Amino acid sequence: MHANLAMLESEVLKLAPSERSHLLQRLIASLDPVDDDPEIDAAWELEADRREAGMPAGTVVAVSSDEAMQRLRSRLGR
Repeated sequence: MHANLAMLESEVLKLAPSERSHLLQRLIASLDPVDDDPEIDAAWELEADRREAGMPAGTVVAVSSDEAMQRLRSRLGR
């Protein structure tokens, strides 16, 4: 991994979960800005807000990216 990328990753991981979520949304949007669907964007915005609100309430629990990928692979049978 390039040193600048490693430093950036280290700094991003210091952000609060809600800030990382917002940054992730912006980064993903920057990858494919042409195919934006306002309904899908609105639905994801609501989902992100729901998850963010659930963190302090304890109804949503954060998991590491490794665990999330492991769960996804398990669901997909890989």
